[in-house]
Amino acid sequence: MKKLGKALGPCSLVALLWGCGAPAQYIPGTRVPESEENRNIVETVEQYRLAVERRDAPALLAMASKNYWEDGGTPTGADDYGYEGLKDVLSTRFQHAESIRYSMRYMNIGRQDTRAFVDVLIDASFTIKAERGPVRMDKKDQNRLVLEHDGKRWFFISGM
Repeated sequence: MKKLGKALGPCSLVALLWGCGAPAQYIPGTRVPESEENRNIVETVEQYRLAVERRDAPALLAMASKNYWEDGGTPTGADDYGYEGLKDVLSTRFQHAESIRYSMRYMNIGRQDTRAFVDVLIDASFTIKAERGPVRMDKKDQNRLVLEHDGKRWFFISGM
C-alpha cells in the first residue's frame, strides 16, 4: 500500500479508497436524488398520502387525471377501472376505512417525457367497518405511482 500511495499520490489514493466524486445528495428521508423536479413530485405524493390518512376523497379525486387507469393486476381485467371507477371506489369502499395510517418510503423516481414513475414501499394500517365489528388490516406493499405533468401540476394516472 505504501508503494501504491507514492505511485498514485495522496489525492488519488483517497479517491481509490473512497470512490470518486462528491456523495450523492438525496431528498431527506428518501432514496431519491435531490432536484427541484423530484422535490415537487415527492411533495405531490405526500399531499396524496396525507389525503389518504384524512380520508379526503374529494382531494384525492382532484389529484387524479381524467385519464386515470388502474390495472387490478389480474389477467381478466375485470377489476380494472378508470377515472369514473376511481370516483366510485373513493365514494364507497374507501369510506368504510377508519383510523388510517399510511406511510411511504420513496425508493426511486424515473422520468419519461411528461410522466414520472415513483417507486414506493407502503406500510399501512386501517380499520374496516364490518357487520361483525371493526376489523384491523395491515398492509405492506411495493407500488409504482405514475404521475403526469400537465404543464402546471402533477396528476396521478395510476397507482392511487
